[in-house]
Amino acid sequence: MQRKGKAAKNAAAVLANVNSLIKDKALSLIADSLESNEEEILKANEIDLKHLEQSEGYSKAFHDRLMLTPERIKGMADGLREIVDLADPVGEVTKMWRRPNGLQIGQVRVPLGVVAIVYEARPNVTVDAAGLALKSGNAVVLRGSSEAINSNKALVKVIRTSLEEAALPADAAVLIESTERSVVQELMKANDYIDVLIPRGGPSLIRAVIENSTVPVIQTGAGNCHTYVDCQADLKMAEAIAVNAKVQRPGVCNAMETLLVHEDIAAAFLPNVITALVKEGVEVRGCTETQKYHTAVKPASEEDWATEYLDLVLAVKVVKNLEEAIKHINKFGTKHSEAIVTDNYHTAIYFVDNIDAAAVYVNASTRFTDGAEFGLGAELGISTQKIHARGPMGLEALTTQKYIVYGEGQIRQ
Repeated sequence: MQRKGKAAKNAAAVLANVNSLIKDKALSLIADSLESNEEEILKANEIDLKHLEQSEGYSKAFHDRLMLTPERIKGMADGLREIVDLADPVGEVTKMWRRPNGLQIGQVRVPLGVVAIVYEARPNVTVDAAGLALKSGNAVVLRGSSEAINSNKALVKVIRTSLEEAALPADAAVLIESTERSVVQELMKANDYIDVLIPRGGPSLIRAVIENSTVPVIQTGAGNCHTYVDCQADLKMAEAIAVNAKVQRPGVCNAMETLLVHEDIAAAFLPNVITALVKEGVEVRGCTETQKYHTAVKPASEEDWATEYLDLVLAVKVVKNLEEAIKHINKFGTKHSEAIVTDNYHTAIYFVDNIDAAAVYVNASTRFTDGAEFGLGAELGISTQKIHARGPMGLEALTTQKYIVYGEGQIRQ
């Protein structure tokens, strides 16, 4: 860990002063190389999938997160090309002002340095993280889960070869190949080499990193997301949004986990939407009131309201009014993505103003909380904290600012 950390730190010092044209060339080379090495990458991924299938207790959603396909590899490559088209934030002067004594003081964006990512499954994170880090002038230390180790080795091999071809240090992208948990513990204490640590995965991983890391942490990921259907909602629209938010890709952090429905429209809305959800393979767990409207609804426990299923399971609760919905969301939500479906402008604004989350939606699916969907290119994660970065973390979130001061011989009296 120390050897790789030091190598990444040295690479970061080089990257901090590399111009955009060279970084963009490297990103394009990586994108092309991903596609030309598709067969090798898929073979490595197949090994990981076979190992997973021989284990016990894995979910279909986890299998989906781990699986690579030609379409997904193309998607990763296209994501890098989108990053090429984005403006480089490094060197941007965000403010400049003159003091009465003649000093010119400004703020300029600079890279964070070495960014470490600890993540589970999802080999696409390997490429997204490396691409965003490179464009923003950072080196990246990658520590994926054991389930994806062969996939990650194949992807990082492509990335490092392309970096060298672009005359950049290969150690701008470092993979920690050891799958021992002790390595993560060491990574969390590597303050001499790591500037920021970002955990991406389940609640237990995120909690462990937050509680044990001495390296600064950006909290991401946990997504107990809600959709509230108001009494003045377009019910056809609400059904489409609810089904999409749950089933379009249930194993990701912006998928809906709880559906809240105003009691005045429960009878008109719940039978149809539950039928549609069940048809898509969703297990519905509901409150006592919800159970009245469909025989497929299983009883929900208090634990269900706080659970991020990451699977085809949904909790449903009938609420008396908007205030009860907001209270429920702010109690059980993880400050990720929350949505309301309503035709009432004032209700929508009240919801937006009173929900504490990184992204709040009016009449749209929570599945849009994503760097690419927000026009940020790829993302490094969805930050659910309030300091430094919040929401989808694109290029700007991987920079900080420093003051620059221009004088003409001024001294302080």
